[in-house]
Order: sequence, then C-alpha cells, then structure tokens
Amino acid sequence: MFRNDEQILVVDDIKEQRELAATMLGKLNYRVQTVSSGEEAVEHLKTHQTDLIVLDMIMDPGMDGLDTYRRILEIYPKQKTIIVSGFSESERVRFAQSLGAGIYVKKPYVIEKLGMAVKKELSKK
Repeated sequence: MFRNDEQILVVDDIKEQRELAATMLGKLNYRVQTVSSGEEAVEHLKTHQTDLIVLDMIMDPGMDGLDTYRRILEIYPKQKTIIVSGFSESERVRFAQSLGAGIYVKKPYVIEKLGMAVKKELSKK
C-alpha cells in the first residue's frame, strides 16, 4: 500500500472532529497524530516534528486557533498549517493567513476538500 511520509497534527477541541479528520487523513495514507487543545499542540511540537497542522480556529477553553498559531510560529517560523472551522471565515482566520497559515477549510469535513487542502499546502516550498 502506498504510504505518504508526511506527518500531520490535527488540533481540535472536539473529540469527534479530531477523530473524523484523523480517519480521513489516514485513509489518504498520511501519518496522523491528534491533540485536543492549542496548549497541547504547542507542547507536542516541542518534542515532535510535523509536516502540517490541521488547526481548528474555535477552541474552548484555552487558546483559539490564532493564538495557537502565533505560539507555534515562535517555535517553528515556517510551520505549514491549514485552518479549519465550522463557522464562516473570520477576521481571525484572515489574520492567521496573513501570518502564513494556508488554506481555510470549512467544516463539516469532506474528504476531497480536506485532502486537496492538505496536498496543496504540503506541496508549497
């Protein structure tokens, strides 16, 4: 079976959403890890390298996606990230993109949209 070398970290406060994204990305043959908060994502990245982060924008309690992304950039200034949310694209999403985050994917997850966003972001130099 074909296997991608890329490691993806899914960050979402809702367990079912994390599991759904991880399952979809696993079916696309990516190696996937998940965490349930921005704080966990930052701690995870201190000891684990990841090729791409799938980052939920709205997380409660704790840091939201923008605050998490800012902290991640302090550790890895060129970290590839796509932003996901069940809500409409917001000013905070656009601000994260201005800092370097990639494509915005609106939930609910659709495997084709998520897969294409991940592939496009990973292909960027």
